[in-house]
Amino acid sequence: MNNEILYVLLPDFAEHEMVYLAQAIASDDYALKENPKYVNKIVAPSMESVKAIGGFRMVPDYSFDTMPEDYAALVLIGGFGWMTPIADKVVPVVSKAVADGKIVGAVCNAASFMAKHGFLNNINHTGNGLDQLKLWGGENYSNPDGYIHKQAVADHNIVTANGSATLEFAKELLLLLENDTPERIEMYYQFNKQGFCELFK
Repeated sequence: MNNEILYVLLPDFAEHEMVYLAQAIASDDYALKENPKYVNKIVAPSMESVKAIGGFRMVPDYSFDTMPEDYAALVLIGGFGWMTPIADKVVPVVSKAVADGKIVGAVCNAASFMAKHGFLNNINHTGNGLDQLKLWGGENYSNPDGYIHKQAVADHNIVTANGSATLEFAKELLLLLENDTPERIEMYYQFNKQGFCELFK
């Protein structure tokens, strides 16, 4: 299995939604990992730089046309691009990932995109509220009973989260990826959730 984690970024993506996951993949408590289990890579519609909501630009490693078929996980980062026609280009990518049993993550509007295209119909899931999932999903969303009002939900290798759940999103993906021991992943989560001053009084 290829050890690359592919972050799908559309124009006006929410850069903060990838930070905790990417950091935990690439570094430990004190420094960059010498031999990380996984490698972070960016996928975008083309090889042109893609702009974040905050104005930063990231240069993709792959376009939709050049991305590898084998990878460790596909992570859809939220933002406003999921509300545009360019998001339709991601549908076959996700379809193949789900069919192949890949780990797939979708946060914020990307979770609503998943509802829009029927990817949440057979799993427990969450997102930016049930009303938004119904609005985006329309007739293609047939699983409101599978909605769980939690920050992040993992089921059948698919992790969904709302836009305020970047840390919970990272935790669930790190556990599925077995990036570290569950204890160390929990420690990373608590350190960032509670803060240094709370944990080290």
